[in-house]
Amino acid sequence: MMKDFAMHIMDIAQNSVSAGATEIELRIEESVANDRLMMIIRDNGKGIPADMIGKVTDPFVTSRTTRKVGLGLPLLKQHADSTGGGLTIESGSGKGTKVTATFGLSHFDRQPFGDIAGTVVLLAAANPEIRFIYEHITPMGTYRFDTAEVNKMLEGMSISEAPVVRFLKEMISENLKEIKISG
Repeated sequence: MMKDFAMHIMDIAQNSVSAGATEIELRIEESVANDRLMMIIRDNGKGIPADMIGKVTDPFVTSRTTRKVGLGLPLLKQHADSTGGGLTIESGSGKGTKVTATFGLSHFDRQPFGDIAGTVVLLAAANPEIRFIYEHITPMGTYRFDTAEVNKMLEGMSISEAPVVRFLKEMISENLKEIKISG
């Protein structure tokens, strides 16, 4: 199940893809001073109707027709709450959606990051028509990945070609190591 942040990111981004988003932005902020980790995922998809906003964190409410239970947002909320954080969702029909989850950075129950580089690259490669922006901020610096910039550099090569995927995953991983908080 959702054992790390990368899996939550994949789940929420897939919801964004299903909602017709053409741009998905992921922002992760680590603040040692505030002992807080914040993850924001914003899209420009069709949004969540006002009457559904309060219900999307209920595992027994889903818009899916393939199964009767939606666990992504309820589990993210549970994980955030368990570390002293929380979850907010801002949306509206035709306005896109913004999901903000906060966590206690040093809290014992905070999940590990998982393979965020692999997740971002997989999302970009599987959905080359969607612009993905990933920004990670720590006290050590900021890293930003934007598929619009990557596609310009590729000069016509597809972001989904295996050598490109391998290169991008390695590039993101190396850049994240440079801003990683020690410990």
